[in-house]
Amino acid sequence: MYVGAINMKSSLVIAAVIILTGLGGLLFFTYDSPGNLKPIWGSDIKTNFQSSGERIYYTGYNDTGQQIELSLGPIWLYMHGGSCVDCHGINGRGGVPVMMGDAIPTDITYEALTSEHEAEHEKEEEHPPYTDESIKTAIRDGINPAGELLDPTYTMPMWQMSDSDLDDLLEYLKTL
Repeated sequence: MYVGAINMKSSLVIAAVIILTGLGGLLFFTYDSPGNLKPIWGSDIKTNFQSSGERIYYTGYNDTGQQIELSLGPIWLYMHGGSCVDCHGINGRGGVPVMMGDAIPTDITYEALTSEHEAEHEKEEEHPPYTDESIKTAIRDGINPAGELLDPTYTMPMWQMSDSDLDDLLEYLKTL
């Protein structure tokens, strides 16, 4: 009986330490965007990324701290508050099925988008290579270079982006 009391007391102490550690962390850190923990004292969120386009790609937030909204897109993305990296990966090459589905995001590196290429999937039809303007149209309006709608329900959302944010994101895609 005495051993059980010690184990119960130890468990309570460990639980208290874990809770206090978590609460202590809240005193010193905050989230500035999904998945981006920063110290409360004086860290500027813009310094975490090399460019506004990189910030948009990784977080879905622009340099003014505004979350880029969707006009249409997968329901899980609305709940997740996602960004480009969530589907296309850190290197932009896609290739991994998206959350809550079986769609496989394509390679969105600038080189892949603007070169002549064969359709990678049976369902995907061939289209002309992307240009800077057609990349922006795909991001904002969900339309590929052949004028066909990308599937906004399960794959490519339609992002409500300013021209400046689109330009920044396009410049970042050119670095992938």
